[in-house]
Amino acid sequence: MATAISGPRVLLRQLRETMAEQLASQDRLDKIVNLIATNMHTDVCSFYVLRDDNALELFATYGLKRESVHMTTLRLGEGLVGLIAAQAEPLILENAPSHPAFAYRPETGEDPFNAFLGVPVLRAGQTLGVLVVQNRDSRLYGEDETEALLTTATILAEMIATSDFDTLIKPGQDIDLRRPRSFNGQSFTEGIALGQVVLHDPRVVVTNFIAEDTDQEAARLEAALATMRVSIDDMLAHGDMVSGTEHYDILETYRMFANDRGWVDRLNEAIANGLTAEAAVERVQNDTRARMLRSTDPYIRDRLHDFDDLANRLLRVLTANGVVTPRELPENAILVARNMGPAELLEYDRTRLRAIVLEEGGSTAHVAIVAKSLGLVAVGQAQNIVSMSENGDDIIVDGPTGLVHLRPTAELEQNYIDKVRLSAKRRAHYVELKDTPSVSKDGVKITLLHNSGLVADLPMLRDTGAEGVGLFRTELQFMIASRLPKVQEQVALYREAIKLSEGKPIVFRLLDIGGDKVIPYLRAAPEENPAMGFRSLRLALDRPGLLRTQVRALLAAADGGPMKILVPMVTETWEFVETKRVIKLELERLIRSGGRPPSDLKIGAMIEVPSLLFELDHVLPEADFVSIGSNDLIMFLNAADRANNRVSKTYDPIALPRLRALRHIVDMAKRYGVPITMCGELAGRTIEALALMAIGMTRLSMSPPAIGPIKEMILGMELKPIQAAVAAALGEGQSGVTVRDLLLDLADKQGLVI
Repeated sequence: MATAISGPRVLLRQLRETMAEQLASQDRLDKIVNLIATNMHTDVCSFYVLRDDNALELFATYGLKRESVHMTTLRLGEGLVGLIAAQAEPLILENAPSHPAFAYRPETGEDPFNAFLGVPVLRAGQTLGVLVVQNRDSRLYGEDETEALLTTATILAEMIATSDFDTLIKPGQDIDLRRPRSFNGQSFTEGIALGQVVLHDPRVVVTNFIAEDTDQEAARLEAALATMRVSIDDMLAHGDMVSGTEHYDILETYRMFANDRGWVDRLNEAIANGLTAEAAVERVQNDTRARMLRSTDPYIRDRLHDFDDLANRLLRVLTANGVVTPRELPENAILVARNMGPAELLEYDRTRLRAIVLEEGGSTAHVAIVAKSLGLVAVGQAQNIVSMSENGDDIIVDGPTGLVHLRPTAELEQNYIDKVRLSAKRRAHYVELKDTPSVSKDGVKITLLHNSGLVADLPMLRDTGAEGVGLFRTELQFMIASRLPKVQEQVALYREAIKLSEGKPIVFRLLDIGGDKVIPYLRAAPEENPAMGFRSLRLALDRPGLLRTQVRALLAAADGGPMKILVPMVTETWEFVETKRVIKLELERLIRSGGRPPSDLKIGAMIEVPSLLFELDHVLPEADFVSIGSNDLIMFLNAADRANNRVSKTYDPIALPRLRALRHIVDMAKRYGVPITMCGELAGRTIEALALMAIGMTRLSMSPPAIGPIKEMILGMELKPIQAAVAAALGEGQSGVTVRDLLLDLADKQGLVI
């Protein structure tokens, strides 16, 4: 029987010396497996690396036949080595050949060996390879030996990631760590972007793995844990942090994990085996991530991000890198993040930023809205992209499809370059159309407007030729602020928006917060169904001080000019009437104080709650104009959460039930002579915009990039025949033919680009 291991610290010291020597990569690997075998008193030590074709290639061995190096391969899941790579867990066997997964490779000469210990080589939870030791005698390796091999595997993982390793890779092949990967995410915006990865919260790179003094490292870990725990407690105790909010719950989870005894014990055990405090955190998090990634329990998988963030926090404390300083962005930067707020996005240099990719978030999240306003390509729900990305990696973001290609092949990259060139030509064509009135061939005038929320995107009115801003989301100012904006701060923003619109009409929507638009400094009780909860106008009427402050700022910002105020999420007429009363009171206050009242004050109602469809004859006489918020209206009509990917795409928004509801609103607005605008996502998509025009909608407000394609379609079509065909379809309810199919057929006959 083999004697016990002579000590992981001795092995690590020898490894450190080997890493510092001037050796060729293969010689270094050969010496490492020799050291491991000698130190652990094993007959064999072998190191396999996972290639990009899912084959595990033998890269170095002591004890097996030398000629098998770079010749022997196992598929992922094949043999004991393939099993370890697939499961990312250690495997200890007393009699390896008797295991059902054992795969015999005669070229290696391994048949006399019985005792087997194999561990995965992990980095950020990804399997990079497998490290194995074997003995001729039948025996079970102990916990200390397993721990020593896992510790050594942590160092090998970083070695694989270095460029020195490239010399060992055969031409035409690569290691799995660097293979191209694709992520099927959720589209936030249109457009295509090619560039380099910039990690929003970059992984702390550990460079010092082997401890000089383990007692000192244990003390460093304890001090860092104490510092991190205090910082989490301070954030939880902060006056802005409200119990029951998502931010508060996340920090509570961090606090629970930070005080978990099992986690701390594993960190100390890794240090006791000779790792630095930083390397111990890396090692334990690698193991944790690998296990959680392969768990079938959705709750455990959901906690993975919490563990990742906590480990990164601890690494930042240990490396004295608690504050991320502004970084110089590459020319074509593509931001990759787990999640982020709109204020964080706005801190980046927008002249160099081309796109953002998030692991989380939905198309209606505030950061997605800001990205759209800034004209950035944006994709969300790209699962695990952060851990698989490195700063500087090539990346392609396909906005329309939601696909993200990390480290794309040359052929794929060229394909997208061709697409971008074609897109640039189309954009240049749209710019040429900016001064052309948007009138169909048969004389129907369509008013095209911008949706906006930032003053930064208002200059785009000149580029698109839009006739004004149909929806200015005032809540974004509140969402990116660390406290409630004061009246004068609001006045300054609204005046700047009016100035940048250069005389074109602009509609300011009152605060639409709550639901998915969380503002940490406003107290809110947790809700089962926040989209249908205490939000928007309901919150404003309950907190009249908040409403009156914003109305006061809007009226003052007009400075004697025209002002249009849109009231969101009106459920019943009385709510709209009450809001008008508040506006009237603030108008009287402004006049009494000697201020200049708006020369033309218009107050509109937003139709996005289905109940309002049944009292349009009450609300329309009260409104100067109305706007349809299709995002919420379609969601409520379908009882399908638009942030839930499993149901959000189930129901066609222009199918008969939804289109009939929209036509009813349009018809009623015409009956009462009230101007009506579509402000939701539907207005910015060509086939959906065509459906809206077909039911008589002539004012469409959309994101700036959508103006060009919609205008081009309008200029090329005869609208009246399409309106007649859709009217017939809505009346007869033809079976077997959808409105979408009908419109596509009509567009094809007219040669329209859809």
